[in-house]
Amino acid sequence: MLTSEIIGYVCAVAMGITLGLVGGGGSILTIPILVYLFHINAKLATTYSLFIVGCTSAIGAFTHCRLGNIQLKPAMQFAIPSLASILLVRKFLLPLLPNTIFAIGQFPVSEEILIMLVFATFMLAASYFMIKPSQPVAATKTPNGSRVLLLGTLVGMVTGFLGAGGGFLIIPALLFFTNISLKQAVGTSLLIIAFNSLLGFIGDVVMKVVIDYLFIFQIAALAAIGIIIGTQLSKKINGAKLKPAFGWFVLVMGIYIIAKEIFF
Repeated sequence: MLTSEIIGYVCAVAMGITLGLVGGGGSILTIPILVYLFHINAKLATTYSLFIVGCTSAIGAFTHCRLGNIQLKPAMQFAIPSLASILLVRKFLLPLLPNTIFAIGQFPVSEEILIMLVFATFMLAASYFMIKPSQPVAATKTPNGSRVLLLGTLVGMVTGFLGAGGGFLIIPALLFFTNISLKQAVGTSLLIIAFNSLLGFIGDVVMKVVIDYLFIFQIAALAAIGIIIGTQLSKKINGAKLKPAFGWFVLVMGIYIIAKEIFF
């Protein structure tokens, strides 16, 4: 138990380093770290993840704000419907899930297994976007606010259910449907994720979820140290070249989670 916790603390720093180096995706490792290394219930892990992802994203957003990469109008267009769907999912949907969702033959699919399987699917999708070669994306000449609102709602549902930021979905949406640059999309995405995740976490606090604050502050602090290290390393290491390698790692982790939850 103690050994897995030590590995978990090290992985929290590594998660932050990855986020600082690659510019996104590192927070997708939060749930597996919490569930498999710290043995936290999957549903509670989504609450903890909201706080940890929110804090790490806020640090990244602050850095981008100083560089002038934050665009408030598209951020609010995306964040407001996202936040609404996050709060609705966490207040009404998650509490309705029974301990056993359904059964496949003799295999019962519990609430925890469902969360982890959906999260693994999310990881597989994220890995695809990390592995595939980046293509120049041209923004639409006329910003499409209605599509931004719709996508914000969908991303909020994912964030609410899984406690993951969904940056790999937000950045393409901002590029396709608003007139902002890639750097601005990255910075704006981090602001949206920080806003959604931290307010989603506050929503869980209001609903009286029992939280180990010392623990989540420790993990968030370690991830923050990792981000600082990763940001400094990014000045010497090309994060774009590391992104596909990290994508393959996320792919393997997603497959491992599916195999573990179904067969072991």
